Amino acid sequence: MPDTRTDLVTAVRRALGHARAAARYHLDAVEAELTEAEQRLKRVQRAAEQVPGRAAAHRDNRLAALATRYGERIATVAGQAAEAARRAAPGAATAEWAGWQPTPAGRTELPGMARIGLTGLTGGPAITALVPLLDHGHVALDGDRHGCDAVVAALLLRALGRTEPGAIRVTGYDPEQLGGGLAGFAPLAGPGLLTFVGPGGLGRHLDGLVDHIRRINESVLAGEYRSLSELAVGTGRRPEPWRIAVLLGSPGEELSRHERAQLDRIARAGPSCGVHLVVRGVALEAGPAVTTVSVADGTARVSGYPALPVRLDPPPPAELVTRTCRAVAARMSAGPSPAVFGDLLPQREWTEDASAGLTAPVGDSPQGRPVAVTLSDYPPHALIGGPSGTGKTNLIYAWIGALAARYSPAELEFYLLDFKEGVSFARFAPGRRDPSFLPHVRLVGVNVNTDREFGLALLHFLGAQLRRRADAAKRHEVTKLAELRAEDPDGRWPRIVAVIDEFQVLLSGNDALATEAATLLEDLARRGRSQGIHLILASQDVSGIQALWGRTALIAQFALRIALPKARRILPETNTAAETLPRHHAVVNAESGAVEANRVVRIPAASDRDTWQELQHRLWRRRPEGLTAPRLFDGDAVPRLTQAPDYQALTATGDGPREPVALLGETIDVLAGSARLALGRAPGRNLAVLGTRVDEACALLDAAARSLARQYPTGTARFDLACLDPDAEAAARQLHTTLPAGTGLYDLDTVAGLLADTADRLAADTAGVPVRPHFLVLYAVDAAAGRLAAKFAGRSGADRLRRILHVGPERHTHVLAWWRGIARMRDDLGGVGSRTDQIGAWVALDVHGSELAPPLYPRAGGPLWYPRPWRGLFFDRAVHRNAEVIIPYGLV
Repeated sequence: MPDTRTDLVTAVRRALGHARAAARYHLDAVEAELTEAEQRLKRVQRAAEQVPGRAAAHRDNRLAALATRYGERIATVAGQAAEAARRAAPGAATAEWAGWQPTPAGRTELPGMARIGLTGLTGGPAITALVPLLDHGHVALDGDRHGCDAVVAALLLRALGRTEPGAIRVTGYDPEQLGGGLAGFAPLAGPGLLTFVGPGGLGRHLDGLVDHIRRINESVLAGEYRSLSELAVGTGRRPEPWRIAVLLGSPGEELSRHERAQLDRIARAGPSCGVHLVVRGVALEAGPAVTTVSVADGTARVSGYPALPVRLDPPPPAELVTRTCRAVAARMSAGPSPAVFGDLLPQREWTEDASAGLTAPVGDSPQGRPVAVTLSDYPPHALIGGPSGTGKTNLIYAWIGALAARYSPAELEFYLLDFKEGVSFARFAPGRRDPSFLPHVRLVGVNVNTDREFGLALLHFLGAQLRRRADAAKRHEVTKLAELRAEDPDGRWPRIVAVIDEFQVLLSGNDALATEAATLLEDLARRGRSQGIHLILASQDVSGIQALWGRTALIAQFALRIALPKARRILPETNTAAETLPRHHAVVNAESGAVEANRVVRIPAASDRDTWQELQHRLWRRRPEGLTAPRLFDGDAVPRLTQAPDYQALTATGDGPREPVALLGETIDVLAGSARLALGRAPGRNLAVLGTRVDEACALLDAAARSLARQYPTGTARFDLACLDPDAEAAARQLHTTLPAGTGLYDLDTVAGLLADTADRLAADTAGVPVRPHFLVLYAVDAAAGRLAAKFAGRSGADRLRRILHVGPERHTHVLAWWRGIARMRDDLGGVGSRTDQIGAWVALDVHGSELAPPLYPRAGGPLWYPRPWRGLFFDRAVHRNAEVIIPYGLV
């Protein structure tokens, strides 16, 4: 038993030990958890104590970030608003009054809105407050009268500043102050830009505006455009001015039913037609085109942004308003501005076909549409007239430019001649500074007022062209140019337009030249129409041209008439349309001046050099390959031998030419040819230069000798010079240096020996064997008359000279001599009754035609010749029927 008890006690004790150990373990764990909980509680308590401060800081940071972003957003929006305002109302539309000046909008730019003050959120940046008016709608003001009047003045001045002078017409209805509300704009009344409507006239005024809107819709917009602003942007032209009706009604004024209906019509349809209302004291029906401005104590509320109060600008200074209006009035008094040259040019150049005719605009109609004119079978020719300063040359430029841009050089050629003292057409040919030329131009003649022969030469050239075309038409069995071009597509048959400015110079005078010119003109005018040759004649005043107006058949061919302001006799006396034309305008009439065919045209400014050169350079760069520059004939220029095509073509071959040619000067002709004297082995092949002008005589001898020397290889021809006048010594010595080595130079003391040696050599040539060509160039032969009268070996020097002149040419010995008078030449030839046939050719300088009567000239009375500087009259018995005027080549 004891053993069992003992075992039991031991087991109990062991169990208790385990229990105590487990209890201690659990107690320690609980205590650890309690300690950790207490620590967590302390941390929580500490965190709880910090929560209010952190929350406040977080809130403040959040608010600060929001404030920053809001401020940045406000600044961005304000900047965008300012930029939008500048775009919507640039320049004068928003500028401050200090330093304000007009800045008219461009041709395709809308004027924009107008500033009346500043607006914006409280505490934010100021934003320009704008009101739409021109091309937008109407403005209705109410409230403080003085504030409203300030807004009216600002709107009108800014509108004037954003448009060209004359582009706005203002009407004022102010029955209370009788126009005093618009007194600052009074200078506009002079040129008709401001008119006032008196009390009781409102109804008629509104009726007129309604009629104007109807006309714009019917005849200007015509269903093609929805508004004048759309037309202006699309075409670059605004055919009608804006009209602003300022209606300052009286307090309590009531409109009649008719007036109210008309006002409502204007409010609805006016903006698209450029009619706008600015009203105070007159109720306008609310609508999208009406902006309401309510004014009170220097501020306003605008219907477009009613939540934003507007701080109104002060009224524009009275001095600024007056100065601006006076400037506009002065500009209008100078006349309307010209049209724009670029409007005449096509979008694509050189695309038109000239078979049926030439059509191009010369300007704009009052409705802003291009007015085209045509040269064809009818009307074939044009007559342009207008006093000096009315723009005749400018009109010609515009017409030429419009045609040249449409038709290629294969379709159209120009021949231009200007008889007035100037170089209006010179720009079409290459110049020293500008090598470009208008590719269509084949001839330019300037400074030809004293060279009527050049005009006659042009008519002869055109006559030759007419005959050539008529012959081609016969071969192809057709009658018109269009038919010829169809039958001969590989031929070159452009239309030819000859422009002759101040053509009356060509026909002036009761002489043979004027008669011949008129006859040629009549033939060209009558027959040229069918062969594509057209004439454009222009003049300041054709009232006294008997050679033209006496030929009814000639003038009847000029069915196209263009009359500039104050032009006379271009239109019939019953057609007075040109009398009231403003500047830069013309009457175009294609029915010989019939009143019902009048068309008023606004002519562009086409003569500006920069404007013109832009077109010419563009066309010049497109010129066909191989196209030569046009012939430029300048009556004031002295041609140079070395630049003459005929001189450049001369070459030395073999023993020299069988019939050498002496070049004397430039012919007055369409082609830049040289006056040529053939010196063959025939009697009389000598040259006499007659006159006292030393420089010109020396120039003729110089050109003749140098051109002859160019045809001979070295040593194959002999040249001898004899200078018998000290005034010609420098020229003779200069020529001597350019002639072949071995050329003799003689003077008064030695010339007799030269003549004796030459005569003896000719006398010794009895076998008929040609001698080496020999050219004697004698300066002022008559100066040696005393020396040549002395006899040597039984014969005088004069006898030997006559012998050389008589037999020399058949032995290839030719004399090129200068005599200072015809009588002196006859003395040297043997006296008054002596023969002159040994002088086969002569050039007369300051010698009158009557002095050249037979035997020098075959017709009684001599040639029709009036001497003028640097011109000579050339006659070759073997070639000429009539003497021709030449221009001596200048001395190098």
